[in-house]
Amino acid sequence: MKKTTKTLLVLAIAITASAFTNPVKEKIEVTESTIHWLGKKVTGKHNGTINLQEGYLEMEGENMVGGKFIIDMTSITVTDLQGGMKGKLEGHLKSDDFFGVETYPTATLIITSATKSGNTYEVNGDITIKGITQPITFNLTKEGNTATTTVIIDRSKFNVRYGSGSFFDNLGDKTIYDDFQLDVTLKF
Repeated sequence: MKKTTKTLLVLAIAITASAFTNPVKEKIEVTESTIHWLGKKVTGKHNGTINLQEGYLEMEGENMVGGKFIIDMTSITVTDLQGGMKGKLEGHLKSDDFFGVETYPTATLIITSATKSGNTYEVNGDITIKGITQPITFNLTKEGNTATTTVIIDRSKFNVRYGSGSFFDNLGDKTIYDDFQLDVTLKF
């Protein structure tokens, strides 16, 4: 009886330990990954790129369970303008009116949970921009060594209020919409 109890105890410990395995970190290849941004205003839109500094997905077998991404805010570029207008807008986006990259050179996304349905995950996490952290939910599709997503972020939640009709009256056609879009392709 003692031997059977010991055997059952060892088996129970082994099963419990296997249920709490450490996730494997799949490192993102930052030079092969892309982030394209799109911001809209009443009279048009602008777009560009921003670089991923580092990142990984946490996987348990075939299931994503977490992750962390650091975005290099100093790398913001504008791709729809040329010359002086391009430089002027890039400088403005990096200024304190927008992302204040001198004080806040990075933004961070931490995935806290993910629910899988086919190749798509509903991802929950926390995103930090300009030192302000907010919850975020989005869908991410993972196929092979590539993951893609489109994320909509309300900039006003991160004290990025320049030209926002939500905070300033009488902006007219100078109003910049609060939501901006990130189209992300991750390679690992």
